[in-house]
Amino acid sequence: MVTTVTPTSSASRGLRHRRPRRSLAPLIAPLLIWAGAAGVLALWWSDTTSVIGPAGWLTGAGRISGLLAGYGCAVLLALMARVPLLDHSIGTDRLARWHAMGGRYTISLALTHTLLIIWGYSVTSHTTLVGQTTTLVLHYPDLLKGTIGFLLFLATAVFSARAARRRMSYETWHYLHFATYLAVFLTFGHQLSNGADFVGNRPAQLAWYALFLGVSALLAWYRFAVPLRRGLRHGLRVAAVHPEAPGVVSVHLTGRNLDEFRAAPGQFLRWRFLTRGLWWTANPYSLSAPATPHALRITVKTAGGHSAALAGLAPGTRVWAEGPYGGFTADRRTVPKVLLLGGGVGITPLRALFETLPGQVTLIYRARRPEDLALRGELDAIAAHRGATVHYVVDEPARFSSPLTARGLGSLVPDLAAHDVYLCGPPGMTEAAIGALRDAGVPGRRIHHESFAL
Repeated sequence: MVTTVTPTSSASRGLRHRRPRRSLAPLIAPLLIWAGAAGVLALWWSDTTSVIGPAGWLTGAGRISGLLAGYGCAVLLALMARVPLLDHSIGTDRLARWHAMGGRYTISLALTHTLLIIWGYSVTSHTTLVGQTTTLVLHYPDLLKGTIGFLLFLATAVFSARAARRRMSYETWHYLHFATYLAVFLTFGHQLSNGADFVGNRPAQLAWYALFLGVSALLAWYRFAVPLRRGLRHGLRVAAVHPEAPGVVSVHLTGRNLDEFRAAPGQFLRWRFLTRGLWWTANPYSLSAPATPHALRITVKTAGGHSAALAGLAPGTRVWAEGPYGGFTADRRTVPKVLLLGGGVGITPLRALFETLPGQVTLIYRARRPEDLALRGELDAIAAHRGATVHYVVDEPARFSSPLTARGLGSLVPDLAAHDVYLCGPPGMTEAAIGALRDAGVPGRRIHHESFAL
C-alpha cells in the first residue's frame, strides 16, 4: 500500500467546519406523493355509492387500479423532471430509484386495471374475454390509443429490466424512455373519455388536467427550455483534452458566466458535445475540479462509444451543459471528520470534494495498477496544501493491495466509525465498501454515495 501523509497541524487551511443545512425535501416529497394517492382514492370513494356482485367488485378494483396507474404516470414524470429543489436535496440516484420502483408499481397497476376491467365488463355483459376486449378496444372512445400507450409502457418496462439494460448502451436506453411521453399522451385521453370517475365530473376533470399540465410544464422548462437558454448564453467550448491515465482523459471547457450554473463540488452535469456522432445525446459526467466563472473540467474513463470519442474532441467544439445535478455535496456532511473512498474514475467527484470539504479529510483511492491512479499529482498537491492524508491502494502488484473489509479500512482510518464517508466507484466496489463500512460501525445515514449511471 502506497501512502502519502502530510502534517495535520495545518489541516483544512481556510476551511472551517460548519454544520450543513438539512433539507426537509426527502421527508416531505414522499408524504406529498402518498397524499396525492389518498386523494385519488377519495375520488373513487366519493363517486361510488355501492359495490354489488362479482362484476361490481371486479370493475371497482379495476377503476381504483386505473386511477392509481394514471396518477403514478404523473408522479414518475415529475420525479424525472430534473427540478433542482428535488435533485439537489434528495439526490439524482435516489430519485432514479424512486422512479424505477414507482415504474414497477405503475405498470403492475395498469396491467391489473386492464385485466380487471375486461373481466368485470365480460361478467356484466355475459361475453367472452376475447369478445369483450375487442369491443372495448374498437368501440370505446380513445381506447385504441390507450391500448397503444399501454403497450408502449410494457415495452419500456421490458427494456428497463436489469438483464435487458445491461445489453444496451446508455444512449439507447435513455432515448427509449422518450416513448413514455408518447404513452402518457395516448392514455390521457382514454382516462377522461372512459373513466367513470371523470365522465360528467367537471371538478375531477379540471384537477386531472391541472396535474398533468403542471408536470408537463416542469418537464418543458427544466428538461428543454433551461438547457437551451444556457447553451446559448454561456458559449461553452472545449479548450483542451489531456490524458490522465490509460483510457482516462480530462476535458477542459471555457465559457462565459459559468458561475451562474452554481455547480457545487461533487455534482455532475449532462454534456452535449455539438460535433458529429455526439450532438444527439447528453451524457452525465462529474466535475473533477471546482467550477470557476470561466472554466469547467470533467474527467472521463472510456466505457463506451460516447466516452471513448471524448478523447478526440477538437478544441473549439461547442458544448451544451444541463445541470448541475445530484446531492453528492458538502451539504450531506454531518460530522467534522470525513473519509472520501473512491475507486477507478469514481475519483472524479471526490477530487473536487477533497479540495473544498471543510474539516479533517482523509482520502482512500483504489485502482487496479499504479498507472491507473488518475489525477494523482493534483491529489498529492491538495493533501500537502491542506495537511490531509491520501492512501493509494492498488490490486497489482499484490504487495500494495489491501482488502476492502472493515479491518482493512480500519487499519487506514483507525477512528472510522466517527467519520462521514463519501463513496464513489464501480458498482461491485461500492457494494463491498458499504458492507465493510457498516461492519466497521459507520451508521448508514453517514455513508453517502451516488450512482451516476442511473
